[in-house]
Amino acid sequence: MFKHSTDVLEVETGHALFREGETGDTMFVVLDGAVDVRHGDTTIETIGAGGLVGELALIDTEPRSASAIAATPCRLARVDKQEFTFLVQEHPTFALQVMKVMAERLRRANDRAPRSTG
Repeated sequence: MFKHSTDVLEVETGHALFREGETGDTMFVVLDGAVDVRHGDTTIETIGAGGLVGELALIDTEPRSASAIAATPCRLARVDKQEFTFLVQEHPTFALQVMKVMAERLRRANDRAPRSTG
């Protein structure tokens, strides 16, 4: 869906797409390369080609919950709120794909969380 995007960003290893705590208005689709998602100093996930990063910023207005740093040189499609809304309206399967990504991340976060014993 994003192979022919007109808003493509090329970044080098170590480039911060966004930082934890910032206000966000953009998500990114990784076209080539890999992006580390970091919470504090911990890499919680590495997103490869075809993956999404930063989608929560287009769903709510809370500050970014993690940082996204290029783990390799990357090509990324930038998706702003207007384009995101258009895609959700015109391509319902896109909305389902975003929800699936979010559900998978939530499940992985739950798996990493300490278990209570009481």
